[in-house]
Amino acid sequence: MHENITKWVDNLIPWLLDHGIKIVFIAVLAYLLNIIIGRIIVRTVRIAVVRDENMSVEAEQKRENTLIHIFKGALRVILIVLALLMILQEFGLKIGPILAGAGIVGVAVGFGGQYLIKDVITGLFMILENQYRIGDVVKIDGTEGVVQDITLRKTTLRDMDGTVHHINHGSIVLVSNLSKDFARVNIEIGIAYDTDLEHLIRVINRTGTELAEDPVFRESIISPPKFLRVQRFDQSAIIIKILGDTKPLKQWEIAGELRKRLKIAFDKEGIEIPFPQAVIHQAKIPSGQ
Repeated sequence: MHENITKWVDNLIPWLLDHGIKIVFIAVLAYLLNIIIGRIIVRTVRIAVVRDENMSVEAEQKRENTLIHIFKGALRVILIVLALLMILQEFGLKIGPILAGAGIVGVAVGFGGQYLIKDVITGLFMILENQYRIGDVVKIDGTEGVVQDITLRKTTLRDMDGTVHHINHGSIVLVSNLSKDFARVNIEIGIAYDTDLEHLIRVINRTGTELAEDPVFRESIISPPKFLRVQRFDQSAIIIKILGDTKPLKQWEIAGELRKRLKIAFDKEGIEIPFPQAVIHQAKIPSGQ
């Protein structure tokens, strides 16, 4: 037993001095290449992404960060695969048969792999066309949420309930970006039919201007919310439309604050927001019957 251990140790030491050092060198080299090439990717993307007149500084940074995240992720996968193949070779495994076997398996699952290729190609075009970035709020085929992660194959969304959705790029038909370039406050409010519309318009526009001048909300508003038009006539109310432009992702905060201020202003000005009601006419019964 002692002789076997001694023999094993005698064989292990030369192997460590030869192959062991190479394995450590491969791992360290892969780690260093990941850092060095990663920094090159960061600098290249920062230089390559040019902000146009419609893109804010924040939007430019989001696009750059998204591209950096994707490219560095792809680099990491490539380096790990190459390093593992080289390490396996140091352990005495022949890489040729492994690659040949992988090729055979690849042909066998070729029909299934076409979906993966479709995902990657579609994802590549989405990224190059800057359809959305990490941090954007989007609606993909009816599923709405914040983009938490993007790879070449899939997009990860988290909705308002905290549920995480993984969506393969190849299955995407319609993408609606709710936070690109600018957003919009789009509110419809019902007011009573006997309301003085000219007075109402003055109150709405004044409230929107005061909101846009508030130091707390000023930086989030591009154009003050204001009266746009009479949208339609409902059974119990006149429906009016209010529009205003905001910075991306600020539309919900501004819309909520505007509703609060409009309710307070309407109460002060005697403007009624009606509720559904019905008028009942009582038939008159002739006397003597």
